[in-house]
Amino acid sequence: MAQTNKKPRRAKAAPRREESIRNRIPGVVRSILSDKVVSEVVVETKSGEIASIITTRSLQEMKLQPGDKVFVMVKATHAFLQKKA
Repeated sequence: MAQTNKKPRRAKAAPRREESIRNRIPGVVRSILSDKVVSEVVVETKSGEIASIITTRSLQEMKLQPGDKVFVMVKATHAFLQKKA
């Protein structure tokens, strides 16, 4: 095989990001259900409601309340599907 002096093409670098999660869905907090350790935060998005379970401490530190604008950031190593019967 003949060798060439061509340099390999490099992909352009992606814009710098503040976080590694790329699936950011904007929404509004609709409801919060808390106990001592964990809280369920329901967020209304254009695609429908998404529930997130976070620590109650995180909820308090973020000072989340219904009506707050947030981003739901989804990071998953698996996605499962089930066909309806």
